[in-house]
Amino acid sequence: MALIRGTLDVLVLKAVSWGPMHGFEITRWLADRSEGQFQIENAALLQALHRLEERELLAGEWGVTENNRNARYYTLTTTGRTQLRADSVSVRQSVAALATILDARSPGLRGAL
Repeated sequence: MALIRGTLDVLVLKAVSWGPMHGFEITRWLADRSEGQFQIENAALLQALHRLEERELLAGEWGVTENNRNARYYTLTTTGRTQLRADSVSVRQSVAALATILDARSPGLRGAL
């Protein structure tokens, strides 16, 4: 299933709100929480991480993984936490509006779509 355009950033912020994570952990967290529905491509994730770090919503720091590999660990900044709250409200409102539209029945249509 494809993500709705513009939602990757808020999903990354949500993942990192649980604690410091490197890219693979973020990808795994999102796949697990979506029950495998969202598979994030590495390039898209890296672009999102760079974008969020540039906007100072995430802070990155190099560390070593459990497998003894160097990885950049990301944490949510105070500004990032504020942005996560605002974006969460906005995304929930958008999803609710989409559901309302998709559930609307036209007088000319018979049965469920």
